[in-house]
Parts: sequence; C-alpha cells; structure tokens
Amino acid sequence: MDIATRIDTVLDRSIVLGYGNVGLQVRRRLPGWPADPPPMPGKVVLVTGAGSGIGLAAAAGFARLGASVRVLGRTEERAAEAAARTRERVPDADVRPVACDLASLEELRAFIEDFSGREERLDVLVNNAGVMPDEREHTEDGVELTFATHVLAPWVLIDGLAPLLERSAPARVITVTSGGQYDQKIPDGDLQSEDTDYGPKKIYARTKREQLVLTEQWAHRLAGRGVHVHAMHPGWADTKGVRNWLPVFRALTRPIIRTPEEGADTIVWLGGAPEAIESTGKLWHDRRSRPTTYALGAGADDVVARAHLWSHVAELAGAPA
Repeated sequence: MDIATRIDTVLDRSIVLGYGNVGLQVRRRLPGWPADPPPMPGKVVLVTGAGSGIGLAAAAGFARLGASVRVLGRTEERAAEAAARTRERVPDADVRPVACDLASLEELRAFIEDFSGREERLDVLVNNAGVMPDEREHTEDGVELTFATHVLAPWVLIDGLAPLLERSAPARVITVTSGGQYDQKIPDGDLQSEDTDYGPKKIYARTKREQLVLTEQWAHRLAGRGVHVHAMHPGWADTKGVRNWLPVFRALTRPIIRTPEEGADTIVWLGGAPEAIESTGKLWHDRRSRPTTYALGAGADDVVARAHLWSHVAELAGAPA
C-alpha cells in the first residue's frame, strides 16, 4: 500500500477528519487524486432534490461541464426555483425544471411516462432527494415517508427510466447515501421500521442502508445493459437539511463541515469520469470506492433480508419481484 493510499485510509477510518473538509483538502493534494471529469456537452442529467444544498450544487456542477440539466422539485414552483438558482450560479446553463412529488406513486408513474416521452436520452440520474420528519409520517399510499422518499422512489425511478438510460449507454445512476448507514442493518420483517421506536436520525440512516443495498442489487440486474449504478456519501456537508434537522451536529462540526459544493464533488465526478463506467455497484466517497461495511459498524446484511427488501419494494411499486 503506497503512502497516499495509507493516508486516505486513515482519513476514512477516522471519520471526523475524513468526513469533514479536512479530508477532502488533504486528499486533493495527495498523489493519484483522480482527474476532474471531462466536459459533458450533449449529455442529459436529472437531479432530484435539486432546490438547495448538495442537489443544487450538483446541478450547477453538471451545468458547468456543459450538460443539459433537469432539476426536479416537488412542485412546479419549487422546480422553477431550483432552475433559477442553478442559472444564478451558471448563467449560460441549459437547465430545465421538472416537477414530481416523489412520495406519491401516482405522480412518479405520471412523471416517468411524461419524461420518457419528451426526452431522447438520459445519461445520468442522480437520486438525491431526502427527508427527515420529526415524527413518523405516511404517504397517501400508506408507506412510511422516509422509506418512500429514500428507498421506494429511487427504485421506481430507476425501474421506469431504465429504457431511457439504456438508450444513452454508457449511462450512470448515482444515489446519494449517508455515512450513517454504516451503523444500520436491514431490519428483516420490519423493512419500513414500523415496529421500531421512531427516531428521525435512526430511520434516516436505516433507509440509507436499504438504499445502498438496492444500489448493489440494481447494479447486478442492469449489468451488461450499459447502465452503471453507484452510491456515494458526501461526508458532512452544510445543507438546509443539516441546519433544519441536525442543528446540534452542525454546531459541533462547524469548523470542519463541508460546503454543499464540496459534498457534491463526487456526484459530479461520478457523472462524467471514465472510472465510473469501469465498474458498477460501488460506494464512493471523495472520488474513491469505499467498503460498504466496517468492522466497528453494524456489519453485513443477511442475504435473506436483502432478498426480502427487493421483493417488498417491487411489490409496493407494483412490479414483478
């Protein structure tokens, strides 16, 4: 193991240094830091949760590379605001608003049909939208809200937009997860955590774990079809969600917390870098693939629980398991 890899690994395992801005600043100075992605003219990118924070930073990053960006907001008003904010950062951006309430299966299906009918290609799908409600909530479909947003919605989007992604091969799907997933395992028999005492941070992290497992499963199912499916975690970034949902955490990490642009760096890199289409099904942080479990974390998920998760989500989506 060379010295650069050793330093990178120490940063990653330390968490505090690796997930804060110190980790990114040091890694950028180490030998072997991956090159920036090439220009992306003619490429179409769809970013969910693009109205602020990491999603907005990612949309602007893709726009700077010359991609044509679709920014998805929950309503037409929010989508238009996301597009306007992207243009503020990149005045010559080709950015277009698209609206969908990701917590609604009806809206998801309508969006996929409309989007697939209007667009000729989709090169990059970024599943970034996230929620952390203070109390347990359910969607109009009866699905726990955090699960619906983090787990069900990305599954439905990948499933519905797969033909468009295949048409644009090699295409990429990038799902934004969280380092908190390391402390969670799939709760087989309680996949939506309905029988678990509700805690916003715990359920958030658990659904992020489920999100990562589905990323690996999608990578397997789409292998050989020109669609490369990855997950990434941004480290500790100063986003609207952190400010609203984790004020104490933000106060404690303020000296080292990342900007949204620093948090989004690996999203944009994965969207254009050749390294992302040399593999599939990986978890990335700061432009390097990372283990999906650590010895001091919750450990690997049971094979049966993984299979039950896929079947449960497919059933909710109304698709064959």
